[in-house]
Amino acid sequence: AGDSPQFTPVLERVKVRGPVGRPRTRPDAVAADKAYSSRRNRRYLRQRGIRAVIPEKVDQAANRKKRGSAGGRPVSHDAELYKERNTVERCINRLRNWRGIAFRFDKTPESYEAGLHLCGAMLWLRSIAPHP
Repeated sequence: AGDSPQFTPVLERVKVRGPVGRPRTRPDAVAADKAYSSRRNRRYLRQRGIRAVIPEKVDQAANRKKRGSAGGRPVSHDAELYKERNTVERCINRLRNWRGIAFRFDKTPESYEAGLHLCGAMLWLRSIAPHP
């Protein structure tokens, strides 16, 4: 059915632990590719106060422009923050290429959870590293 319907359930499970206090459940921004550019996903992010860093699909922009002033404003897009998305993509690809999961030797919820924690740690290290 695609990845886009899983957008909301995945964000509902996000919990980022900090040095003190309870884990954060609302990120400052979500960077995703054009596949997640639906009105439903954008509405969900807006309701939660999360900035969407998702480029608009060409056909969606054309339909919006065709409707004129009733089509609404163009979506905002932070190109610099969007460039950081490749870090997440590399993490996901590393998890997919994990031999135990790729060959179904280790397809258990625990192994996926361990892989996600590994990706989260890599992203955290990326966020605290000085940017060039």
